[in-house]
Amino acid sequence: MNDPAGASLLERFSISLLGELESGPRARILSLGISDLLPGSSILVYLLDSKRAAWMLKAAVGDVSVDRRGIPFDSGGLGAVATERTILQFSAEDLSREDFAHLDIRQSFSSLTYIPVLLQEELLGCVEIVSFSEPPTEGVLETVVELTDSAAVAFGAALLYESERNAGLASVLRLTQLYDIEKVFNATLEMQELLPVICAKVQDLVGATVVNLWMVDQDDLMLIQQAGEDSAAGVGDRQVAGEGIVGDVGETGETVLLQGDDDALQQRNLRSTEAAASSLMAAPLVKDETLTGVLEVVSYDPEFRFSDDDLFTLTQVAESAAQALHNSSLLQAERKIEILQTLVSVSQEITSTLNLQRVLQAIVNQPQLVIPYERAAIALEQRNRVTVQAVSGVTKLDLSSPEVVSLNGLLSWVAGLETEVYVTQHEEEISDTRPETREKFRRYFETTGSRSFYAIPLGDDEGTLGILSFESSDPDFLTTLHFEIIKILASQATLALRNASLYKEVPFIGILEPLIEKRRRFMAIEKRRRALILTTCAAVLLALILVPFPMRVVGQAQVSPAQTQYVHAEEDSVVQKVFVHEGDTVLPGTPLLQMTDWGQRASLAAAQAKYNTAMAQMTRALIDNDATVAGQHQLESDYLHGEVTRLSDRLSRTTVHAEIAGVVATPHVEDLVGKKLSSGDSLVELVSTENVVVDVAVPERDVELLRTGAPANIKLESFPTATFNGTVSVVSPSGKAMGDVHVFFARVAVPNPKGDLRPGMQGLGKIRVGMRPLGYVLFRDAALWTWSRLWSWFGW
Repeated sequence: MNDPAGASLLERFSISLLGELESGPRARILSLGISDLLPGSSILVYLLDSKRAAWMLKAAVGDVSVDRRGIPFDSGGLGAVATERTILQFSAEDLSREDFAHLDIRQSFSSLTYIPVLLQEELLGCVEIVSFSEPPTEGVLETVVELTDSAAVAFGAALLYESERNAGLASVLRLTQLYDIEKVFNATLEMQELLPVICAKVQDLVGATVVNLWMVDQDDLMLIQQAGEDSAAGVGDRQVAGEGIVGDVGETGETVLLQGDDDALQQRNLRSTEAAASSLMAAPLVKDETLTGVLEVVSYDPEFRFSDDDLFTLTQVAESAAQALHNSSLLQAERKIEILQTLVSVSQEITSTLNLQRVLQAIVNQPQLVIPYERAAIALEQRNRVTVQAVSGVTKLDLSSPEVVSLNGLLSWVAGLETEVYVTQHEEEISDTRPETREKFRRYFETTGSRSFYAIPLGDDEGTLGILSFESSDPDFLTTLHFEIIKILASQATLALRNASLYKEVPFIGILEPLIEKRRRFMAIEKRRRALILTTCAAVLLALILVPFPMRVVGQAQVSPAQTQYVHAEEDSVVQKVFVHEGDTVLPGTPLLQMTDWGQRASLAAAQAKYNTAMAQMTRALIDNDATVAGQHQLESDYLHGEVTRLSDRLSRTTVHAEIAGVVATPHVEDLVGKKLSSGDSLVELVSTENVVVDVAVPERDVELLRTGAPANIKLESFPTATFNGTVSVVSPSGKAMGDVHVFFARVAVPNPKGDLRPGMQGLGKIRVGMRPLGYVLFRDAALWTWSRLWSWFGW
């Protein structure tokens, strides 16, 4: 490309390639650039995938389609260009359909042209040109070659970039997978749950056919868990050092990666009854320089073999698995310690007492800490009859309940066998061989919902004591370890029950036992500590007798007014006006209401007129020196003056005034306006607030302690932070029933200068009744209650 236009095209093409980083977009740019040179032709750009030995289509322009999943390396013209590594051009007449089978062409074409993409003699890909008219000329091919050479450098850089990017992504993915696996491994400490999780996760992570987990068992390695099917090894197999790949890894502690031609792998394949393993990895499980087991990973796929990356992944996973298995083993060790501690605790519980009921409850309840049963029961033989005496979780046993009756019948039948009985039900199958036993337990399991039953007789040299049973809805709730625990427990229970039964035969043991037990515990205390306890008790007793303490009588309190005035209507009238409202404070003489006074005013005016007339007539008679007439008018004027005075007083009483200082307590007093009242009807209630009386309800038993003038403290709910002081003014002479209690009221006078206390407020009152011995204050109520009960029972 020597002309300036060609140089400009190559520059633009190179700049376009530099604008992209990945191989796909760069292949697209190459295909479009060639398509511009060869309009009407289809352009396909392939890159070589060396791992898959296939051509991968990266870009296509034109009316041709290709399988993007990959084309075999030696297919048709692509295979020829891979071999020749030079430009190849084939005429349509010289090609068979097999030569271009990878192309889906819906029209006839004239030629196929292949241009290899080479970078320093390394084949990176190929450009395929499908011409539908004339084949490309030499000049055009020369330009296409220059574009292809330029693109080869871009493809090399893109493939390197993609390789580094994919490696980074793979590393991140692998780290994420390792992190997730470590979380999954540490999500449980149960060994039975952890083992299948380890195998399954490793199988998914490396794409293995089989994963075998071998664990150290004494001096051997035993296969305890398997994911997948391995015809060369099965669960329960054992290997020792030198007997195979797993044994060697367990002895050396080094990871191994074996391929199909390795002697050790071929030797292992001799044990396989089916396909041979094509690849194998094994890694030791080591924690704190101690071998825990070996993780064996096998591939039976001939086309898939493990790589060093897979071995590195397995090594990392093995470390996490070893840690998880170590944690699980610590849990198992803790559980064994728990079992031993529980056995010791149960032994101490059942041997520390001779109380039969306590022994029975300990036997059926305490083992639940280490044995996963749902119900335990113990039945004792008494007078040739077996009777249930205790059931786990039941403090008060009802022998007449259907559940206990059914259990008692089964234990009576089992006791007659005089041997251990263990029966389970898996789905519809019952484990016992005898038909009558299967039928009996079928009915029992249907009634109770249990699916497993185990009973063991309790007996010694002196005879049978009873039988101990355990039940669960899980048919496999007992393991070998649980059977051993139950047998130890049965031996201890037999000894404790025998001792308790002998102890129970001692005369009056029911009365003496509590006293003996308390005395034994007290005497077991260290001598100095025992002396300290006695001294402390004596000091407390003296304090109760000699130390004075203020005594208070406590009761519910309610505020009442010290004085109340009810204002009544003195004659029939109508309320004309109200001067006060509810809650108003009034003083003596304060006007409260105004009654209608037109009648009184008319009467007063008539009387006043008559009085004035009589006075005028008396004056005229005196002027006339008529003493007789003047005397008559004098008498009449005196009478009328008295009538005027009376009517004036009656008129003044139409305005109702307060007679005491207090607060208006009548609600909605303003509603009285316009209301007609009869003489004696109540108008307004006035409550005095200068002093109030607090009624303290004192229980009947405390009345004798009250005295007039005793100081009292009042705490009201309306003023929780204030205490009001007063004195007892009187104690009510008669009582009153308040609920179930009979009370008397102590009237406590309390000053109320600010008017804060209002009638109806409630609270608590404490009346001080003087000093009493501390014991009298603390135990008086209990002593009175005890005395009253004793008197009601015996009545002396």
